[in-house]
This record gives sequence, structure tokens and C-alpha cells, in this order.
Amino acid sequence: MDTPSPPYQAVLDEVAPRLRRLRDKRGLTLAALSEATGISKSTLSRLESGQRRPTLELLLPLADVYQVPLDDLVGAPAVGDPRVRLTPRALTNGGTAVPLTRGPGPLQAYKMIINDRGTEPELRTHEGYEWLYVLGGRLRLVLAEHDLELGAGEAAEFDTRLPHWFSSADGRPVEILSLFGRQGERMHVRAKPSAKPRA
Repeated sequence: MDTPSPPYQAVLDEVAPRLRRLRDKRGLTLAALSEATGISKSTLSRLESGQRRPTLELLLPLADVYQVPLDDLVGAPAVGDPRVRLTPRALTNGGTAVPLTRGPGPLQAYKMIINDRGTEPELRTHEGYEWLYVLGGRLRLVLAEHDLELGAGEAAEFDTRLPHWFSSADGRPVEILSLFGRQGERMHVRAKPSAKPRA
């Protein structure tokens, strides 16, 4: 393998501490990063200590998981507009979701606009735990046998393994903030929820 010329070696030498700082800032363990990237813990450890030379094969999955440009990992000079532009995504069952988090961690945040999805709930289940807060409008939340209506300023939290569905309650779009834990972690909950949610 060719040895990089001295000007590029200085850039490569800065990759290891930059990767360490980025992982620390995101609060990720090597095990969590390994699981998210498919790169072994030992390789990640050697990469962060400077014992392993950074390659595109290693840096591309890391840039993807950290949701940063490859330039950020290798220390390219900043250019252009520093604002982050998050891309809205259309929801398959009506509405829009704007991701507010860029990292892989256990907690993901979204601002969502939910349209009227009709009156017949299509209950779904999946792994995770969700906390939502109504920013504006009225939200109809069907959670197992409970049919609830939430207004601006109200919040709900639930295990997404329970059958659930939500829609606009009055036909107008409703805006919510959603915090979702993909592995079932609980967020912003200091006490256990009551065994029976109130209708």
C-alpha cells in the first residue's frame, strides 16, 4: 500500500481524533456504532486511535451513520451555507415528516403534519416507544381499545407494540412533535404510566 505524501498525511492524522470527538459528542458506544455501521468494534477502535488508516470503505458508512458529509470526517475546509436543510418526507398514510435528528442514537425526533386519514382506524404495531406532543390542531389517537382526542399542548406516550393509529380529529392538518425510540427506550418518562390509560 502506498504511503501518503506528507501534506496528505497531516490531514489523515487528524481523522482519528475527529472520529473520536464525533462519537463522544453523539454519546455512542463503540458497540452501538459497530452495530449501525457493520464495522467491527476492534476496527473502529484502531481507526479512532490512529492505528488503522482511514479508507473510503470505512469512512463512507461512518459518514452515513453520523449523517454528516464525508468532508466533515476528513476535515475539508467549510464552504458555503452552514445551515442544515432537513428533507421533508411524505408519509405513506397521509402527511409529512421532517426529521429533526441526524444521528443514529436510540432517540429520533420528527416534526409531523398529519392529514385526515378517514374515520376507520388502520391499527399498526412495531418495535419502539413513542412520545408525541401536539403543536397545533386536534389529533385523534387510537391506542388499543382507547380512542382519544388531543389538542395543542397535550402529549401522549406509549409502547408502539400496542396497536395504534392517529389522524386529524377535525379534518384539518394537525402538527405534532414526535420522539421515537426504535429499540423501545422510554423518553421523558419519569414515572411508570398507569396500567389503564384514561379514555
